[in-house]
Amino acid sequence: MVASGAVVLATRWVEPGKAIDVDFSGDAIAVRAAMEGAFTATDAVIQKTADRARKLIVADMDSTMITIECIDELADYAGIKPQIAEVTERAMRGELDFESALRSRVALLKGLPESVIAQCLAERVVIMPGARALVRTIRAQGGAAVLVSGGFTRFADPVAQDIGFDRAIANRLGIDNGYLTGAVEGEIVGAQTKKQVLEQTVATLGLAPRQSLAVGDGANDIPMIEVAGLGVAYHAKPKTAAAAPARVDHNDLTAILYAMGYPRAAWAAAD
Repeated sequence: MVASGAVVLATRWVEPGKAIDVDFSGDAIAVRAAMEGAFTATDAVIQKTADRARKLIVADMDSTMITIECIDELADYAGIKPQIAEVTERAMRGELDFESALRSRVALLKGLPESVIAQCLAERVVIMPGARALVRTIRAQGGAAVLVSGGFTRFADPVAQDIGFDRAIANRLGIDNGYLTGAVEGEIVGAQTKKQVLEQTVATLGLAPRQSLAVGDGANDIPMIEVAGLGVAYHAKPKTAAAAPARVDHNDLTAILYAMGYPRAAWAAAD
């Protein structure tokens, strides 16, 4: 770490051959840049060792806890996936207002049979590798977990139950007589909602902010990532990655468990 100006104080394996702790003195930002530049396919999380076993995780759903964007897959059943996916990508990159972009995309789904939601859930939704182990380990260690999504309750509720979250917060699709109305009911769950959920949950549980963890991939996750004790951009859009103090670009979600100091033997069962 000569280039960073840091001094290595100690090293120890969290998981031999997989994850290592490096104690150092020096500038944290410079150290992360040096670590990421020195090793290929390596994720480096710079943090205080004493604070790393977080007691709360607040997580995004689409492209974070699951491998897809649900609205894009619903659009595929309607035959308009390319049209909607382009808007989704731009919204997640922070190029469009999230709320208006969501309402405009949902409007294009008007008339889609409600039954397609269950079909999409069964055929397209895949849990992100490491998601169950991450969330269940935090809860097994006495922590809490909240899924907060700019997507929809019809996906978020079963996904949260599957993975092991305490609760889920998401948008509600308008449905009438078995068909989507093209509307989102109530206020949009967007960037500020995600931030508020994290802050309110920290307060309700009597935690210090440093004990919280937020993880997401899109621009609407930035506010909660910025206020969390550890904010993680997971295989994220450039704007989100730039705003996050920690990034996981190469590994799956279990990289966060290693960053929290948990070797594989300490992980909760994922099945």
